[in-house]
Amino acid sequence: MEGKYFGARKKRGWRRLAAAAWLLLAVACSAAMHWHLRRESMDRAEERLVNMCEERARMLQEQFGVTVNHVHALAILISTFHYEKLPSAIDQETFAKYTGRTSFERPLLNGVAYAQRVFHHEREMFESQQGWIMNTMKRELAPPQIEYAPVIFSQDTVSYLARIDMMSGEEDRENILRARTTGKAVLTNPFRLLGSNHLGVVLTFAVYRPDLPADASVEQRVEATIGYLGGAFDVESLVENLLSKLAGNQDIVVNVYDVTNASEAMVLYGPPSLDDQVPHLHVSMLDFGDPFRKHEMRYREKPPMPWSAITNPLGTFVIWMLLGYIICAAWSRYDKVSEDCRKMEELKTQAEAADVAKSQFLATVSHEIRTPMNGVLGMLDMLLGTDLTMTQKDFAQTAQMCGRALITLINDVLDRAKIEAGKLELEAVPFDLRSLMDDVISLFSSKSREKCIELAVFVCDNVPKVVIGDPWRFRQILTNLVGNAVKFTERGHVFVRVCLAENSNVEGNQVIHGTMNGKVGKVESTANGAFNTLSGFESADRRNNWQYFKLLLSDKESLLDDFDGENSNQNDSDRVTLAISIEDTGVGIPLHAQDRVFTPFMQADSSTSRNYGGTGIGLSISKCLAELMGGQISFTSRPFVGSTFTFSATLKRSYKDASADSSRSLSEALPTAFKGMKAILVDGRPVRSAVTRYHLKRLGIIVQVVNNMSAGHKVFSGLNGATILREKAAMLFIESDFWRPETDVQLLNSLREHKNGQLSDVPKVVVLVTSEADKDKYGSIFDIVMCKPLRASTIASCIQQLLKVEMPERKDNQNRPSFLRSLLVGKNILVVDDNKVNLRVAAAALKKYGAKVHCVESGKDAISLLQPPHCFDACFMDVQMPEMDGFEATRQIRKMEMKANEERKNKLASIEGSTFVECHLPVLAMTADVIQATYEECIKSGMDGYVSKPFDEEQLYQAVSRLVVGTTDSAV
Repeated sequence: MEGKYFGARKKRGWRRLAAAAWLLLAVACSAAMHWHLRRESMDRAEERLVNMCEERARMLQEQFGVTVNHVHALAILISTFHYEKLPSAIDQETFAKYTGRTSFERPLLNGVAYAQRVFHHEREMFESQQGWIMNTMKRELAPPQIEYAPVIFSQDTVSYLARIDMMSGEEDRENILRARTTGKAVLTNPFRLLGSNHLGVVLTFAVYRPDLPADASVEQRVEATIGYLGGAFDVESLVENLLSKLAGNQDIVVNVYDVTNASEAMVLYGPPSLDDQVPHLHVSMLDFGDPFRKHEMRYREKPPMPWSAITNPLGTFVIWMLLGYIICAAWSRYDKVSEDCRKMEELKTQAEAADVAKSQFLATVSHEIRTPMNGVLGMLDMLLGTDLTMTQKDFAQTAQMCGRALITLINDVLDRAKIEAGKLELEAVPFDLRSLMDDVISLFSSKSREKCIELAVFVCDNVPKVVIGDPWRFRQILTNLVGNAVKFTERGHVFVRVCLAENSNVEGNQVIHGTMNGKVGKVESTANGAFNTLSGFESADRRNNWQYFKLLLSDKESLLDDFDGENSNQNDSDRVTLAISIEDTGVGIPLHAQDRVFTPFMQADSSTSRNYGGTGIGLSISKCLAELMGGQISFTSRPFVGSTFTFSATLKRSYKDASADSSRSLSEALPTAFKGMKAILVDGRPVRSAVTRYHLKRLGIIVQVVNNMSAGHKVFSGLNGATILREKAAMLFIESDFWRPETDVQLLNSLREHKNGQLSDVPKVVVLVTSEADKDKYGSIFDIVMCKPLRASTIASCIQQLLKVEMPERKDNQNRPSFLRSLLVGKNILVVDDNKVNLRVAAAALKKYGAKVHCVESGKDAISLLQPPHCFDACFMDVQMPEMDGFEATRQIRKMEMKANEERKNKLASIEGSTFVECHLPVLAMTADVIQATYEECIKSGMDGYVSKPFDEEQLYQAVSRLVVGTTDSAV
């Protein structure tokens, strides 16, 4: 007990000692802070004083400079309008009025006067002209001298200077001589001004002849002097005006001195010197432009009491008393943060592991699903190539369609995973934008015909024909948006429009969930209640109606030679931003669902998936792809009216035709046999007629649009003066909903009987319909029935069939299967896959195009067959195989090639004139795993590319056209 007592007492002693030490430390710190803050306060006060002084000195000089400039301007005025002017344009009255009215420009001058330079031999004539005799400063007759400076003009405030010779005063004479030799304003010694009794100086400025050069010498300036301008300068008022606030502070004293004579400084402003009484002093030199006189400004300040240097240390003392507690709390917090950091590191490690696991899971799921799907779709494709009954063929096609839908879903999920991982990369290849748009529209032509809805695409003339970008991702966005539009539209139309972003004004009118969403806007309609849209149904975004749409057509309808964007190539910018809008008149998007439109796997409501199908991931992917292309996506939707989705994309201009590169061209060039033909279109809807005209213009056909059949008959009959068109028009296009059988049949018969029934002059009549069922309805009346959606290639095919126009033969590379056959026919290709079904599918796909295929089931077998020399032109290698995977097999193949190339190079080095060609076998990975990591591993292992399972004709075409074309026999 006694030990514990002494131990506790000892601890309390240590605590008291620590408290005393802590108290002394707090007092010391507070005292140090007091002196430090006091020093800082004094330094800031001194710095503030310096800044004030320099600023006021600059302002003082600027104000003086402004006054001197006005006096200089007055000197130029006298030199211009008085010197050698008979009679002079300036007299005493004019000078007095002018200087009086402009005195506000010289507020610091009591007045100005002009003294003319007069030599002694000119005195008599001068006094005779002026009518008065010159006087001295003392009002006495001016004595004879070499020259005089009598005041002839003066401001009313200094009229007492009239007739006085300014050369009669010694100091004034010196100023005049200095002013004319220096060409600057000079000042006198300070003196008391009359009237105000303020200290001031006389400002003297020489007036020269107008022809005095800028770089004149002293002699030239003296010889060119014609007179002198002078004025009384009130220095005290100038300083008072600028420094009144500062001078009013009792702790700050301002003085202005004339220190021309340093030993006897003269006070121009302020009280007598108090340098000993005020601690802070700062001196600024003043430059009034006179090099012979010096002035300075002195500021003296008594610094204020530094209250912060008193209050802050007191507060610090209290803080020190709490610092012990703060230290304890800080250490406690430090321990907690350290524990949190440790947990965060663990969570980070788990998240990274989860990301790796996710990638591995996606790879595994992709591979495990794609591998059997490759066999399913491959076998179905082979089955469809056999003789089947109609029922069997329908079953096989249905199964194939379902399999492709599953592959599409897998691709969407993988695309979303790539985007989230930031590993989705875009290609940059030239492609024909208009052909791509036609291809996308053709994908949904059957569905639109089943629903009897208008499906159309329009590309503005100033959009470049060929652009550089990723056509497959661009097509993916369009396919998603157009597919949704067709899916949710049961009547009306789906309209795709492409124009430049600056024309569409997407940036300025962007409406993410626009102001029109769900609201009724004013939309112009025709007299019969139909709207000025593609189909006559109201649209959600009124920017696509005729009033807006016709602005995109202004001044371009007659520019046939500049079509397809050829004129846009003159633009200096290599980048072009496109605005693509997809408008439909479907069910629209409910207001409560518009906020989650772009959320992955989200649909408008539960009935959407049940009624229309889909996963809700397409719009999310489209939004991400649009942003990757440097654009954005937005929409305007009104329930039960429709939706308009608009996205932008930044691409590059291409100044060469995409079809010129046969290895990359996937589109067929349009024929030129119809260029110069003329046709008449009967359609009362301006937007739809502009779309039809766009497709015909792409073929070089000149189109005239009329509202009804009667107007078309008049055009052919020449009743409206269109004789040229009547003579050369070969075709008449009629929209089916503007065909009136009760009246138009007679007009059509009359047209066919025109010119005595000569068949060569009778135009071919084409009716445009939206449904396959309408073909039977109109087939017996018209020469041909053309079912929409319209595409330039299908129009060309119909017109060629109708007019029997000879078409140039198509090159093989313009037809993808034929071109692919030309690349693969006779080629020896090795296929490596451990799955026998996949081997059969790959072999059948390659043999379809004439290739000679050899199959092996392991990487080791492939290496044994590819030992140099070998006879294979390419190798399709599966990635995941037992024993040795495709990556390792490819690495071994590249090592063998490197060794063989080195040996051949050494052998050929000793043979003169020999040429060494490096041996390189194109190796393409066949993988069901299409995530970015797998692609990177393929390239890293030495593969040249990959095709994903199941691969189709387009994939095979792209891979083979890049690698196999031009490859010679690789045998060594």
